[in-house]
Amino acid sequence: MYLAKVYVTLKLTVNDPQGLTVLATLRNLGFTTAADVRVGKYLEVHIDSPDRSLAESQVHEMCRELLSNPVIEEYRFDLEETKPATETLRS
Repeated sequence: MYLAKVYVTLKLTVNDPQGLTVLATLRNLGFTTAADVRVGKYLEVHIDSPDRSLAESQVHEMCRELLSNPVIEEYRFDLEETKPATETLRS
């Protein structure tokens, strides 16, 4: 069992109006050291796979097909081995 922590962000070449709004608000609140803000998504996906390479492949496929828009977004993920859900519930 694996836990994929997926980070999806707009490509640097894509304008991020939400990030600009957050940056402006931070500065208005007095956080003048804030230099740039990019807004994205964070997802956790539990993968029931005995094999790490298969889990990685499945997460890549999930990101390409659903979790990100490859035209305007990029993604990265961390993959952690975890206990099976039934073991976690018993703990």
